[in-house]
Amino acid sequence: MPQVIDLNGKVVREEPTPEILGRDYSDKQHAIFRAVFRELANPRAGTGSTKKRDEVSGGGRKPWRQKGTGRARQGSIRSPQWRHCGVVFGPQPRSYVSDLNKKERRAAFVAALADRFRNDAVSVLDTQDFALTKTADFAQLLFGGAKEAKKAASTLVVHGRDERSADAMQRVGRNLRKVSFTNTGALDVKDVLRFNRLIFTAEAYAELLNTLGASK
Repeated sequence: MPQVIDLNGKVVREEPTPEILGRDYSDKQHAIFRAVFRELANPRAGTGSTKKRDEVSGGGRKPWRQKGTGRARQGSIRSPQWRHCGVVFGPQPRSYVSDLNKKERRAAFVAALADRFRNDAVSVLDTQDFALTKTADFAQLLFGGAKEAKKAASTLVVHGRDERSADAMQRVGRNLRKVSFTNTGALDVKDVLRFNRLIFTAEAYAELLNTLGASK
């Protein structure tokens, strides 16, 4: 059950775990793998390119006669063994885009979130009237102090898409090495699994439940 903490770092109450996130999704490991593979592969540009032997200019003349020189026979100075030659089996422009249907993407996302809920790695932060202006205060809120923040587990703070306090939170938290920020629209399976702790703002948590169809 995710704990709700206020701006003083105190636990106010506990939110019940949504039913959809309280189930066992151990059979969805392959869907999670496919989702993470897709999220890592799709941004790749695929622009790596090398020239093959027939694409390199020059090399039309045999460098020396076939016999009698004592050297190995050569047909062109653009053969792969020469400097500035064509490349054998080099990279060519390609697309790394991997497709995954919407139903399987959702299943992977829910399964990854359920794992975090099951391991008590999810908290809800009440950001109403957010007024923190110092990084030390934000570190105190999340980890109990600046020194503790240096040794703390990696933390992802998820705010609402149009949350008013989002910019203020990022200003005071961007210098914390173990803290990253995203919004509910950009949250994906890779992010859920990469961080040891997830902190949703109250607005982001409501958006998440609405997206999952688990609104109160």
